[in-house]
Amino acid sequence: MKIAVTYENGQVFQHFGHTQQFKVYDVQDGKVASSRIFDSDGSGHEALAGLLKDRAIDVLICGGIGGGAQQALQEQGIELCAGASGDADEAVEAYLRGELINTGANCDHHEHHGEEHSCGHGGADGCGGHEGGCGGCHGSRMEGPNVGRKVRAHYRGTFNDGTQFDSSYDRGEPLEFICGAGMMIPGFDKAVADMKAGEIRQVHLMPEEAYGVRDLRNVFSLEIAQLPGAEDLEVGDQAYLQTMDGRPFSVEVIAKDEKTITLDANHEMAGKELNFTIELVEVL
Repeated sequence: MKIAVTYENGQVFQHFGHTQQFKVYDVQDGKVASSRIFDSDGSGHEALAGLLKDRAIDVLICGGIGGGAQQALQEQGIELCAGASGDADEAVEAYLRGELINTGANCDHHEHHGEEHSCGHGGADGCGGHEGGCGGCHGSRMEGPNVGRKVRAHYRGTFNDGTQFDSSYDRGEPLEFICGAGMMIPGFDKAVADMKAGEIRQVHLMPEEAYGVRDLRNVFSLEIAQLPGAEDLEVGDQAYLQTMDGRPFSVEVIAKDEKTITLDANHEMAGKELNFTIELVEVL
């Protein structure tokens, strides 16, 4: 497995689309075997996704990243772990231990307006999704013959009314991840843990096994004057703030008046029951 980190002076660089360097780690048997640094050559975010694909990168660890870049990485089949900060080597080690939390940090508004929002509000660490999450989501150790092994699986996800929200079949490529490492939502990981290659399983996940329940503590209001750039935000916009330790997290604007803005840091899928058809294609 190859992990790339947006890189600057030993640290995780915080803006994917502007990174000048990546540090690439070759991982064997769950440990870093070697690493090297290469330049991005000033590529834009979509070109960066192709650049990483050309170098056979499996996982990208970064700070903030916009929606367009996330889509480009998904199309290239590269797993994303956004919202990391601090020492790059330590971030990779945390990922390999299953302890790195994906905040889904979205900096679309930052890239558009050229401003960085920050505040002291914490407690909004997201957990990634059925694909693209990182470690830190599983409260207890998982058991099963596939735990700790790289697997490839197709899936189709639907809400209770039958509406499809995602499908690897539509993309024509199964999802590859390490079972039990926290890359997936807990219920998905648990289902795959004891499946056999070729098996197809239907699972129904309650919110606690998926993106969690909605937490009203993650809905909060701020004075617009306290949040630089808030005057340009509209209801429905996505932006990101920072915790006190500098970690970005995604928020949605849900209300705004002349003086205050109300933000929701819950994951957009929080509180939802999900259904998955999972086909385990291969255990590597």
